[in-house]
Amino acid sequence: MPKRVIVTAQVEDPESWEAGFRTHADLFREQTVTEPVEFAITGDQVAVCFEPQDFDVFMEVFESDATAEAMKADGVKRETAQLYVLDKTLEI
Repeated sequence: MPKRVIVTAQVEDPESWEAGFRTHADLFREQTVTEPVEFAITGDQVAVCFEPQDFDVFMEVFESDATAEAMKADGVKRETAQLYVLDKTLEI
């Protein structure tokens, strides 16, 4: 089963970030993301939920120059980026 990944970060301008983020479908496909990407914006903080089909490929592309360039272009403060792998489940 694919793992879900949450990425949080601070951005320079939330509206500009969202406009740029919405242009990265090809990059997300390279990361083996085929499901809709959910995200939230609160002030200058963003949280994005990915569900990659291949976690290793996702991480390889996430750590690539292409992703770094996309984040920079979107105004992500890269030093604030945090990645969380949802690898535990609570059945209720």
